[in-house]
Amino acid sequence: MKERILVVDDEPDLLRLLTRTLPRDLDCDVLTASSGEQAMQRLRAEPVDLVLLDMKMPGMDGLDVLDRIRAEHPWLTVIMMTAHGCIELAVQAMRQGAYDFLTKPFDHDALAFTIGKALERSRLIRENLHLQRRLKGEKSFQNIVGKSPAMQRVFDALQMVADSDLTVLITGESGTGKDLVARAIHNLSGRKTGPFVAVNCPTVPENILESELFGYRKGAFTHATQNKMGLFQEAHGGTLFLDEIGDISPSIQTKLLRVLQEKTIKPLGDTKDIRVDVRVVASTNRNLLEKMRTGEFREDLYYRLNVVPIEMPPLRERREDIPLLVDHFLQIHGRQLNRPSKSVSPQLMDLFLRHDWEGNVRELENTIMRGILFAPGEEILPEHVGFSDASPSHDLLHDQHLHELPYREAKEEVLRRFNTAYIERLLAMTEGNVTRAAQLCGLERQALQQVMRRFKIKADKFRSHKKKNQETG
Repeated sequence: MKERILVVDDEPDLLRLLTRTLPRDLDCDVLTASSGEQAMQRLRAEPVDLVLLDMKMPGMDGLDVLDRIRAEHPWLTVIMMTAHGCIELAVQAMRQGAYDFLTKPFDHDALAFTIGKALERSRLIRENLHLQRRLKGEKSFQNIVGKSPAMQRVFDALQMVADSDLTVLITGESGTGKDLVARAIHNLSGRKTGPFVAVNCPTVPENILESELFGYRKGAFTHATQNKMGLFQEAHGGTLFLDEIGDISPSIQTKLLRVLQEKTIKPLGDTKDIRVDVRVVASTNRNLLEKMRTGEFREDLYYRLNVVPIEMPPLRERREDIPLLVDHFLQIHGRQLNRPSKSVSPQLMDLFLRHDWEGNVRELENTIMRGILFAPGEEILPEHVGFSDASPSHDLLHDQHLHELPYREAKEEVLRRFNTAYIERLLAMTEGNVTRAAQLCGLERQALQQVMRRFKIKADKFRSHKKKNQETG
């Protein structure tokens, strides 16, 4: 079925022109309305994918019609049409939820491009509303939410590899859900009745990690007053998940390689090997191939771990899953936080769909939790979660200074302005506490510090004198 565009304008010549050209350019059906009242009647009578709405009309003007559309059809994509002298009104329309605006007279290529992008957005939202309805009647796959092709590939790999004892290496950026995949592998395997033991390798100091993994005997070192069972023994008959294995030291790598090769461990201070029956699943957000080239990661260990690779896609490459994830987090965290049922506003969902999500699913989850806590009503708006509405980005893109710069410089300037405004707001909220700011925005502390260094953002200026004195005293 072809997509439908409703053109609303009181100029008959323009309606005839667009009725003739748009179907040829975009393979769509075009409906027309000569007034705001007629447009609302058509929208109530038949489904439409996109509205091209004139700003100035007799009776209901464009802003009035836009308000009515937002109230009755909140997910519908609207593009405003305006004369050159009405740019400020067009920006006001975007503040009220319009997707974009076009100025008359139209440039044909710009018209087709803008409408094409808007139809892509409409398709994305329509498909995900359908998936949300389906999801409410289905259980997510092993608590992992996603219907995108990228996630279907992950699910297929899980089902193929789970019921075996092959070692699995899960790769992907921080916050993509590698821990959920590891647990799913265990739950789908024949070891599901055995223990699932997880250790986050970077959080355990090197001198402690060895004894945690392999255990020790009484007297092995000064404070070893009794025998301690290591995690490999605790996971006997089950699965051991080594999270962020790319950060372990060379000495631990050597000992781990021996366990994978021989299926035995030797606790510190013991003279005998102990056989263990453990399936190892590992994860990393590091580029292990690069670390191998620099000598930081053993090549033989890499190939022992990477028997079956599973790559978790970043959220920006599976944007069609965002509405599903939003619905999922609203439900589970609404119950956990003992808050009434809430929803995300269309404007905020549009921002979510366009956001880059450097912290991936974890960042989205933290954002939804903030919205549940801070939104006073039933609907979560952009300002409740620290997202600006659509207008600043559009104002930014209409900054004449940016358009005078080469592409790379303009892009860097946009990034600088966004990161400075976003991160400085976080630091102001947390009084310069970088750890707390990282938690709020869903990034690892180290990742946030890297961004701060890149854009020369200092936490000190947001700390009170009392705090500075406490930290330096």
